[in-house]
Amino acid sequence: MSGYAGVVVSDPWLQSQFTQVELRGLKSNFKFLASKNKSGKVTLGDIPREWATMKPFSGVLAEDAIRTILTESNSELSQEIEFESFLRAYLNLQARATTKMGGSKKVLKTNASFLKAATTTLRHTISESEKYSYVSHINSFLGEDRFLKEFLPIDPATNALFDLVKGGVLLCKLINVAVPGTIDERAINTKKVLNPWERNENHTLCLNSAKAIGCTVVNIGTQDLVEARIQLLADLNLRKTPQLVELVEDSKDVEELMGLPPEKLLLKWMNFHLKKAGYKKAVTNFSSDLKDGEAYAHLLNALAPEHGTTSTLEAKDPTERANLIIEQAEKLNCKRYVSSKDIVEGSPNLNLAFVAQIFQNRNGLSVDSKKLSFAEMMTDDAQTSREERCFRLWINSLGIDTYVNNVFEDVRSGWVILEVLDKVSPGSVIWKQATKPPIKMPFRKVENCNQVIRIGKELNFSLVNIAGDDIVQGNKKLILAFLWQLMRFTMLQLLKNLRSFSQGKEITDADILNWANNKVKQAGRKSRMESFKDKSLSNGKFFLELLSAVEPRVVNWSLVTKGEKDEDKKLNATYIISVARKLGCSIFLLPEDIMEVNQKMILTLTASIMYWSLQKKTSDPETNSGTPEAEKSTPNEEKSTLNEENSAVNEENNTPNEENSAPDEEKNTPDPSEVDPAEAEGEPAASSPSSSTQQTTDVENEDPPIEENTNTDKE
Repeated sequence: MSGYAGVVVSDPWLQSQFTQVELRGLKSNFKFLASKNKSGKVTLGDIPREWATMKPFSGVLAEDAIRTILTESNSELSQEIEFESFLRAYLNLQARATTKMGGSKKVLKTNASFLKAATTTLRHTISESEKYSYVSHINSFLGEDRFLKEFLPIDPATNALFDLVKGGVLLCKLINVAVPGTIDERAINTKKVLNPWERNENHTLCLNSAKAIGCTVVNIGTQDLVEARIQLLADLNLRKTPQLVELVEDSKDVEELMGLPPEKLLLKWMNFHLKKAGYKKAVTNFSSDLKDGEAYAHLLNALAPEHGTTSTLEAKDPTERANLIIEQAEKLNCKRYVSSKDIVEGSPNLNLAFVAQIFQNRNGLSVDSKKLSFAEMMTDDAQTSREERCFRLWINSLGIDTYVNNVFEDVRSGWVILEVLDKVSPGSVIWKQATKPPIKMPFRKVENCNQVIRIGKELNFSLVNIAGDDIVQGNKKLILAFLWQLMRFTMLQLLKNLRSFSQGKEITDADILNWANNKVKQAGRKSRMESFKDKSLSNGKFFLELLSAVEPRVVNWSLVTKGEKDEDKKLNATYIISVARKLGCSIFLLPEDIMEVNQKMILTLTASIMYWSLQKKTSDPETNSGTPEAEKSTPNEEKSTLNEENSAVNEENNTPNEENSAPDEEKNTPDPSEVDPAEAEGEPAASSPSSSTQQTTDVENEDPPIEENTNTDKE
């Protein structure tokens, strides 16, 4: 691809915090400051006077206050900085200004690396201890990787980690370590020298895949261990470890156990063994309660008496005791990710990782056949489990305040669904009539869920015989039905908001089907799908041809199989998902959904590709090199597909409330300060990284404005 003239930022997370209009405004400001210096460079000391008069700092942060905040991160105001450090400084000051005005935006707590080190897709800032742990994790699990072994091991004392992640390959490999098979590695760009577009594709693939395994990538914070955390906590559920049922005495408590987040489940497991070992205190966190090391010592003695020793508890010095604990854990094959200093200082992230490692290597739970059979009865069938997974990941990708661990348990209070509704239909929720968990009075949950049903009806969902109490009672079938319609509504709204295509008209399933068939036909291919449950789709060829039609260079046809055998179908399906994510589609289906032609998931896939293609055309009309002639059609030509071939669509695909899907929508960044208002005018385009991760390069002269987020404050 060529012709990109937008402002490019190498860190995708940093890019996602700004619109192109904002980036252009800040880039101009950066160049202006540089032009005032003989060196042609910008220093930290140049910023305070200039920004004290800019929105959003004017009248909120004085010049001296800005200077003080900047010196918290780096005492040398004479230090020259690059543009990305300039952007990070802006974000930090913006957060301070918002907080001072009574807002809730989090201040970026950071060390010197805030301005000195290149950041990564994984995190915005990290402590040295966590950096050391990440490096140890990478060296341990990827040291023998065919592509990465020439770059490993990484020296944690240097910034080699930051240099290595720039290409995106390492991050993609880490995701596959966490959840094997998530990314088809054939889709990763692995040349030794990658151009900016190829690097961006890798990061886009990484971000969309991270969402698909449950990582929070909206406002990535220091509380996330990202892929390493997902990997370490992967077995902390009844489906993977049914022995966890031993933690409850009464079978009635199993449902409550299933609803616990992994961190709480880990604490419950730890306290279960500590109580059996005679330890009197309860551990309630992974920080202060573990500082003295006593809980660790009792836990390890209980789990591995063959390695137990009294010297650990007899040690008077906390650091000495912590060293003995680490040595004892290593005998259980726990890798050294945590140092004695991390234990003594109570690092919550690293202690969580350490306890999770101990659990993985020696959980100490029995295999009581009666309890195990009961736990297995509690698990869902494969289809229900896959749908629950899809909706859970979709909800978490929206960036709402609540993290969902189990859809069926977490939505029963109604609060989570209200958060989602407020995200996808701003202003629809009356927060004064809602109650935030924890909720003691059952009728408050019913009130929340009744409001959910009311809003659903206002959005024209099909909710016959569904009441708020059905959600409170955890009726899985009805919960899935509601969430399906909510997910589908979101995608159809996104497509509708691409006005160059829809001209504001409602989009139907038939429109999506017709668009896909016409796109493949215009590319000179003969494949066709009759409906979203067309069994011929199981071999994956149609979707590979569709992906190739919207971006010809993205499919490597030498990797595509005939799709006649099940193993060949799975190879194609896995490749389809990775290629779509690499383009920027935010999708949560599994290869099995394509192989079995799951109607709902097939629609989500098609709609996501359609949204990406149309959004790309809206934001990037002049960069069609390598794109087929069909892709260069005018909006009116593209729109004509709305009126074609409706007779060929099955009736269920015309029904607005049945079995359709939509990717997610993410909170948009407010408009920039110092920018000509004329730049921000135009039709709203509901582009969002959650629904289709936006490429981090844009066209200078064609940047679609972001639709304003009108979410009401929660009371």
